[in-house]
Amino acid sequence: MRSVDIVVTGLFSPAAVAAIGLADLYAQIPFRIGRALGTGAIALSSQDTGRGDVTARDQAVTQAVLIGFLVGLPIVAIGFVLAETFIRLLGANAAVVELGGLYLTVVFAAAPMRIVALVAARSLQGTGDTRTPLLVNGVANLLNIVGTVSLGLGLFGAPRLGILGVGLATAVSRGLEATAMLGVIAAHRTPLSLRRPRDRTVTRQLLGVSLPNFAEGMSTSVASFPFNALLLVFGTEVSAAYHISRRIYQQLAGPLYRSYSVAASILVGISLGEGDPLGARFQGLAITALGGLTVGFVGALLWIGAGPLVRIFTTDPATVTYATDFTRLSGVSMVFFGIFFPLAGSLQGASDTRTPFYARFTGTFGFMLGFSYLVGLHLGYGLSGVYVGIVLTYVWWALVACTGFLWGDWATRAERMMADRGQPAE
Repeated sequence: MRSVDIVVTGLFSPAAVAAIGLADLYAQIPFRIGRALGTGAIALSSQDTGRGDVTARDQAVTQAVLIGFLVGLPIVAIGFVLAETFIRLLGANAAVVELGGLYLTVVFAAAPMRIVALVAARSLQGTGDTRTPLLVNGVANLLNIVGTVSLGLGLFGAPRLGILGVGLATAVSRGLEATAMLGVIAAHRTPLSLRRPRDRTVTRQLLGVSLPNFAEGMSTSVASFPFNALLLVFGTEVSAAYHISRRIYQQLAGPLYRSYSVAASILVGISLGEGDPLGARFQGLAITALGGLTVGFVGALLWIGAGPLVRIFTTDPATVTYATDFTRLSGVSMVFFGIFFPLAGSLQGASDTRTPFYARFTGTFGFMLGFSYLVGLHLGYGLSGVYVGIVLTYVWWALVACTGFLWGDWATRAERMMADRGQPAE
């Protein structure tokens, strides 16, 4: 869906591509909020599903949905008032500011529904139902693609709205996705129900699990600004090459390691709810082993096919060279992605979102930024220093997550939180 957006905007002008790229940096904010609240919801819903506490589970899910919707409302207002200012702060020219501000305003207008859709999907996944979110999200993405092509390019009898049409397609599809998710829950077509929130303990735990996850995601987003500035020191081609390599590995490996993370959260949470911490530990390690092997295999394919994959996106000789190097670097790093994300999902299923936050925060700022700047620029090793800094970042993520899962007290923490929520009603 996102690749189609980029391809379509590329038919408008280079300014349109730059505009949507810069706007997406800010559009990550509602996404991060939704993922964070969804992480809290999946932790509590999986645990309560395992122990049969339907009341606490439904309260947690309803509260997560309500909080997400309310948090999204100020984002709508901010988009109408400050969208162009946000794009201007990144140093964009007037044309990019105008286009990026228009796109960001429309996308921010759908922020409450975007957050609600993410929370509802994660909540359903926490019960073991991964098919309903798949169907709803798949249809929404298909509608988004059709809307982007028709409204952006003026096809199929639709008006040609350019970048406004691309933004409207995204906003409308996210709204329909949220409505559909809430509809299937309210119609009792899923294990979940919407229930009036009454327990402040559930609220406190939901926020306690969600906030570190939000900080984890935002630390990566915030670090992307100075890291992109660092890459630009080495030239525009280097910056473009890095983003091409990110698109490649996220397109090919992202669905795998994100799915393992969700699966680990579900199974570990349910096992803990059933009072089986040893089973939860085994499942977390088993999924991690599967993730390391399969994602590592994809990484090997990335290394072998880096050149041809890069040439799909660009034919500029310098950009191809740098992008091939970055893609091969991603291939080497994939095994660590395959280890980190299942372990992070396992910890999150046990309500420990602090350890993954510590891993990503320290790794991103310590190695991707600190090491790359110190070795690449200050000590004069150039891009070689940046390459090493990137790989060390992902090694550190995996190492910290592994340490936290093997020797942390996550099982005890989850048991204590479930006890605070009370025993399931007979």
